[in-house]
Amino acid sequence: MFLQVMEGLRVVEDGTYLDGTFGRGGHARGVLQRLGPGGRLLLMDKDPEAIAAAEREFGTDPRVAIHRGSFTDLAHWDAAATGLDGILFDLGVSSPQLDVAERGFSFGKDGPLDMRMDPDSGPSAAQWLASAAEQDIADVLWTYGEERMSRRIARTIVARRAQQPIERTAELAQLISSVMPRGKHARGKPEINPATRSFQAIRIHINRELADLETGLDAALAALKPQGRLAVISFHSLEDRIVKRFIAKHAKAPPANRRLPAADLFVPTLRAIGNAQKADSAETASNPRARSAVLRVAEKLGIGNRESGIEKAKANAGQSGTMSARRDVAQRFPIPDSRFPAAPPGAAR
Repeated sequence: MFLQVMEGLRVVEDGTYLDGTFGRGGHARGVLQRLGPGGRLLLMDKDPEAIAAAEREFGTDPRVAIHRGSFTDLAHWDAAATGLDGILFDLGVSSPQLDVAERGFSFGKDGPLDMRMDPDSGPSAAQWLASAAEQDIADVLWTYGEERMSRRIARTIVARRAQQPIERTAELAQLISSVMPRGKHARGKPEINPATRSFQAIRIHINRELADLETGLDAALAALKPQGRLAVISFHSLEDRIVKRFIAKHAKAPPANRRLPAADLFVPTLRAIGNAQKADSAETASNPRARSAVLRVAEKLGIGNRESGIEKAKANAGQSGTMSARRDVAQRFPIPDSRFPAAPPGAAR
């Protein structure tokens, strides 16, 4: 979604931009081409291989700064402290990570069962599966993968590990497939591997992807300058739901409730730029992984309940008596704990 991202970020020559998920630099190159001598590009990634690629390609460009770490840490990076004109998060696993069997992300390539985006941080997928309780495994598969057979798969994993450790991606994929019921293949649609949802769920859990996204969005809003743009590409519904609700939380007033006492006037901090965008048919034909990508863009307004404006509005409302108060900000668009979404009725676990 290169062109959509460039249009969404609206790069100006002397602006400062952050690519919080460098990967292999596809979007970063586009931003850099649009920057002038006074522009600045900040690159982050927690994958050491991605950082090495960034150093090789951009390390000598005086406009570029590179930092290894999660975008959750952007508030602690001095280079971003003066404010940003645009921020990009391209979520999920990158193509190089999927394509290298040794990283352990893909069930299509046999390799060590790792799945860590930062191989120097936290337990690998194999280590977690070796010690996690059966209920915890089932909860992860259901919560992050929406896998309807989560309990059955978890029981099978625990039974197998009692006999021998599960250390290879092909072994785990075969184990999952062995307990999955055969479904009908929809004509004209690509067949989905039975291990797809489980691998996704384990990867999200190992890398704390949804929790990091929530933290990163807050950090991005704080770092953006007024009129700065935030662009987020997500690849499954759990991510997109968090992004959508985050933008709505800061852009739309909550519905009024006459049964509750009057609350502070709502002043928005963000403005949604258009609707959610998806890759066109030409891109999905050349890159099938883009078929599930969703892009959302928002612009920081520079005012809001947590910035300037609300105290003055409250004072004016009290003096004139003509301004109707809104519901308490804490009541609007509550975001449930994304780690534990409610299960649909009758779902088999």
